[in-house]
Amino acid sequence: MARMNIQDSPRRSRVHPQKFALYLAFGSIIMMFTAFTSAFIVKQAQGDWLEFAMPRIFFYSTAVLLLSSLTLHLSYNAFKKGNSIYKTLLGLSLVLGIGFIVLQYKGWFLLFDQGVDMKRNVAGSFFYLITGVHAVHILGGITAMFVTFLSALTLKFKATEKRILRYSLVLNYWHFVDILWIYLFGFLLFYR
Repeated sequence: MARMNIQDSPRRSRVHPQKFALYLAFGSIIMMFTAFTSAFIVKQAQGDWLEFAMPRIFFYSTAVLLLSSLTLHLSYNAFKKGNSIYKTLLGLSLVLGIGFIVLQYKGWFLLFDQGVDMKRNVAGSFFYLITGVHAVHILGGITAMFVTFLSALTLKFKATEKRILRYSLVLNYWHFVDILWIYLFGFLLFYR
């Protein structure tokens, strides 16, 4: 029987360990928000649930987040091609990400002005909990984007495998929190 040389064996495509860790984090985050939304549904079914209108500003913040995901994706593609516009698009993505947080913050104040707070009814508590924990995840993405932006401004351009990997991790995380928000926003619109 002939021994197969390691060089002759077909290479298995492996997920990079950092990407694998990121995907594990996605799983944990999904489980957490699944628990939040499940508890929301159970608590709502018990009655004594405050009905309230979601301020329009949350629709605007959703559009801003979607736009930031698009600009970040375009930035990543431009980086891989060596096009210097990636810096501008990355900076725009960062500003849009911060804009999302600002709009969410304003939305919370508008809700509070409607009488939706965390003390009177559990409906408000769940809304603030779900949107607030998501905002914390967005802040993590903004931090990663900021570090990537600083690297773009300070380091000489070189699309090395390591830099492309880092950029793709930021991109994947940002797309994830974007998709997560679309789910949460739809859920809160339907079940509030």
